[in-house]
Amino acid sequence: MSSLQDQLLKAGLTDEKKVKSANKQKRKQKKQQRSGADVAVDDTREVAQQALADKAQRSRELAQQQNAEAEKRAIAAQIKQLIEMNSQSRQGGEIAYNFSDGKHIKKLFVTQGIQDHLIKGKLAIVRLGEGYELVPSPIAEKISQRDADSVVLLNDPAADVVDEDDPYADYKIPDDLMW
Repeated sequence: MSSLQDQLLKAGLTDEKKVKSANKQKRKQKKQQRSGADVAVDDTREVAQQALADKAQRSRELAQQQNAEAEKRAIAAQIKQLIEMNSQSRQGGEIAYNFSDGKHIKKLFVTQGIQDHLIKGKLAIVRLGEGYELVPSPIAEKISQRDADSVVLLNDPAADVVDEDDPYADYKIPDDLMW
């Protein structure tokens, strides 16, 4: 059986030039179709690689977030341990010591000795859960390095130093002044 091209040539309806150009055209179309398939495969591969890269990025972000949360929990545990190990007892306190916690005025009942230590900066008030505890000032400074919001009151002992040229040095403000 002969091809249609051969039959058209024998009948004289076409010539060799036209047959060759038609064959050439066919080959070009097939080649383009094959390269188009390769392009589609490459596009699919690129999409898959992009999806893997996005998944890896999300995974890294999630791991980073979890590490930050774990570090935050570890710091909170260190602060709690520091406070619990160095907490000073307030038993038998009869004097109300007022201090500010943010926008609120809070009150602790302490003894005269504890009040003096708080005023001089030897003791500090720190937040533990919903309550407050008294700790020595070096411990409060360690807590402040980890989380400054946990330290509610830490008086500076250098603030009590009186300037020699102060004209009001003779007029002390009483520490037990009640409002």
